[in-house]
Amino acid sequence: MIKKLEHTAIIVKDIEESIDYYCDMFGFKLRAKGDNGIRYLAFLYHEHQPEVEIELMQDMKEGTEYSSVGIVNHLAFTVDHIEESIDYYKKKGVVFNSETINRSVDGAKTIFFHGPNGELLQLVEPTRT
Repeated sequence: MIKKLEHTAIIVKDIEESIDYYCDMFGFKLRAKGDNGIRYLAFLYHEHQPEVEIELMQDMKEGTEYSSVGIVNHLAFTVDHIEESIDYYKKKGVVFNSETINRSVDGAKTIFFHGPNGELLQLVEPTRT
């Protein structure tokens, strides 16, 4: 079911400063930026490996759940069909954090769950090809 590593999410203090840093310092490019009403989000890719991204996340208000999780927030995996993947992993014993599929700022379908050590994991059905 898993196709590849999708992205790694990093909690940042200043999203604009972090975008500039990753782009200027390491040659990343901004693919999408926006907010979901709770946090600012930006997706960066590198031209030499555009299929794996960094997601930068800045809480709009301090003290939210994400900022207390850690600097590296979650590990995301690409799937082709999220509904089928959810069914597959439920049969393997995965308990998802919600019953509903979320939409990212770029339109991707997402859902979270925890690994055996409490690590936050995510399945993503991207909108891009």
